[in-house]
Amino acid sequence: MTFCLNSTIIKPENNKEIKNAIILLHGYGGDGKDISILSLNWKRHLPNTIFICPDGHEKCQINPSGFQWFDLTKDDPNYILEQSINAEEKLNKFIDQIKDKYNLENSRICLSGFSQGCMMSINLGLISNKEYNCIVGFSGKIIDQENLKSRKKASTDTLLIHGDSDQVVPANYMLEAKDFFIRNNIEIETHLIKNCDHHIPIEASSIALSYILKKI
Repeated sequence: MTFCLNSTIIKPENNKEIKNAIILLHGYGGDGKDISILSLNWKRHLPNTIFICPDGHEKCQINPSGFQWFDLTKDDPNYILEQSINAEEKLNKFIDQIKDKYNLENSRICLSGFSQGCMMSINLGLISNKEYNCIVGFSGKIIDQENLKSRKKASTDTLLIHGDSDQVVPANYMLEAKDFFIRNNIEIETHLIKNCDHHIPIEASSIALSYILKKI
């Protein structure tokens, strides 16, 4: 079966049974291969987990060698929201294909992402008809709180990690997201990494792994 999004896939070693999936969504201008680096450490601790890292459905407008989940060349919140909802539709189709191929329910799937990929993971995890196992987001934010609140159906447990020196997506967005989760009765855990800009350091990766191990 070919998925609707080109993907980097890391299967369990020694043909172990696939019991869980972690879907990793890259940031703006990245690709699945970039974000798949997270699996190098995680997979040793998650022997029955498949890691699936799709490329965005669009070529990045600023970096044509990479991909995007939605266009950021227009500073228009309504346009960005419209484009992100379009990306949700693509990703939901992709996730349905994963569930069919590997016979997995939402409860066996972790949604994770960096920056723009984190934003998509939050939306996907809260608009779904059924809760996912968890959401693990790095350096992201909620795209549109009012819109997300109006479409929310699920309360997927979530971990958000952010660098305190992030100049691309400032850390206050994590605090705003935390407030949204609390107000909407969704279990939320947050970690602020000191002296960290817009990337995923080893400390953040380790915190995320510990969280996932508790959930899966």
